Amino acid sequence: MKAKFSIMILFLLAFAIITNGNDRKSVSVTVYNQNLGVVKDIRSFDISSGISVISLTDVAQQIDPTSVLIKLDGSVLEQNYQYDLVSLDKILRKYIDKNIELISKSGEMIEGKLLSSYGLQVVIEKVDGGLLMIPNVNEYRFSVGSLPDGLKTKPTLVWKIDSNKPGKQDVEVTYQTRGMNWHAEYVALLNDDDTALDLNSWVSVQNNSGTTYDNAKLKLIAGDVNMVSERKGVFVNGLKRDMAFAAEADEQFAEKEFFEYHIYDLQRPTTIANNETKQISLFNAEDVKAEKKFFYRSGNYYGSSGKGKVSVIVEFNNSKDDGLGVPMPKGKVRVYKSDGDAVEFIGEDLVDHTPRKEDIKLKIGEAFDIVVEEKQTENRKISDRVYERAWEIEFKNRKNESVVIDVEKALGFGWTVLSSSHEFEKKDAQNITFKVPVSADDETVLKLKVRFKY
Repeated sequence: MKAKFSIMILFLLAFAIITNGNDRKSVSVTVYNQNLGVVKDIRSFDISSGISVISLTDVAQQIDPTSVLIKLDGSVLEQNYQYDLVSLDKILRKYIDKNIELISKSGEMIEGKLLSSYGLQVVIEKVDGGLLMIPNVNEYRFSVGSLPDGLKTKPTLVWKIDSNKPGKQDVEVTYQTRGMNWHAEYVALLNDDDTALDLNSWVSVQNNSGTTYDNAKLKLIAGDVNMVSERKGVFVNGLKRDMAFAAEADEQFAEKEFFEYHIYDLQRPTTIANNETKQISLFNAEDVKAEKKFFYRSGNYYGSSGKGKVSVIVEFNNSKDDGLGVPMPKGKVRVYKSDGDAVEFIGEDLVDHTPRKEDIKLKIGEAFDIVVEEKQTENRKISDRVYERAWEIEFKNRKNESVVIDVEKALGFGWTVLSSSHEFEKKDAQNITFKVPVSADDETVLKLKVRFKY
C-alpha cells in the first residue's frame, strides 16, 4: 500500500524533498529608505560541464525577478522564479479527482476521491459509494500520497546554465527586493535652561521581504534614490513584527559619502530575521548647543482675525563646533526633559536628511502661557488695482519671564509696507518676518499697514 503522510508532517518533511545542492558562502544586504533592499548572495554549487540546471532557495518572497544579476564561469540561458508555495489549500486543489484520507478528531478514518475543495469546505466521493460533504475541514486531518509537483516550500530561483567547466564554483547572485526599509530615530534630552541637549540616534531596520539573512553584512543608504513606480511585488504573507534590540555604547557604523548619498556600514555581521524590526545604535552626541524659540505665523493676507497659537521650537546647528557635525538621516526626534523628579516627554518632530553645518528646527508643541489675538483693522480700496490693509497682532505673555517671538507674516505679491510698529525683514517675495519682544506677564501689539498693487 502506498505510504501516506499527514499534511502537518508533510510540511516538516518538505525541506528534505526539495534539494538545492548549494551552500551559502556569504550574504550582504543593503537597505534603502524606500521599501527596497539589495541582496548579494554568494553560494557554492557543484556544477556539471555544459548545460545543466541549478536552483537557489531562500530568496526573498518579494524579490523583483527582473533585477537578478548572476555571475558564474559560464552563461545563463534561462531563469525561472518559482513561488507557488506549499499550503493546505493548494495541496488539496492539486488532489482534485485523486484519493485522500481524512481522520476525524475521534480517530475515524475516511477514504475517498476528492471532488471539490473550496475554502473550508470539501466534497468526498467515498470508496463504498455516496458523497461526503464537509462544511468545515478544521474538524479533520488530511493524508495524501506525496507533495504535488510544482509546489515549493521556499521561493526558488532556477537557472538553465552553460558552464565552462565541471566541479565546485562560487556563484554570486544579486537582486532587489521589496519589503525592506530603515529609518533613523533620535532621542534628545534637553538640559534645565534649554541651552543644550544630549542626542542618541538609532536605526530601525525592517525586514518583511519573506526570508531571513543569517550573519549578513549590513549596509544602509541614506538619501532619496529615484525609483520607477511600475515595480510590482510578487506577494506578501501575513506579517508579525518583533523587536530585536542591539544597543551598544560604541559607534557600530562606519559612515562615508557614496555617490550623492551617505552609506552606513555596520562593522560586524548581524542576522536580519524575517518579519523583524531590528534596532541598532547609530551615534551618541552630548552637550549639543541648542536654543528654544517661539514662532508665530500670521495667515491669510486678504484678511485674518481670531486667536492663534505660538509654536515652541528647539533649534540647533549640525556642526562639530556645536557638538554634532554628522550627517543625520531622516527620522523622528523625540525630546525629553527632566522636571526635577523624572525625565518627561515634551514633544517630537520629523527631520529630513540633514547634512553637516545645517540648522535643525524641531517643533516641540504650542506655548501654553502665550496668547495671540489677531485682527484686521483696515481694508480700503484706493483704486481698481490698489488696496491698503492693516493688522494688529496682540501677544499676551503670561509667563514669569520675558520672551522674543519670531513672527512671519504672509503678504503675497505686489506689496509695500507703509508703516510698522516693529522692524521687519523681507524673507522672500511673499513673506516678511519680525522679532517681537514681550516682557514677563505683559502684552505687546504688532501693528502693520501694507499697500497692495495688482
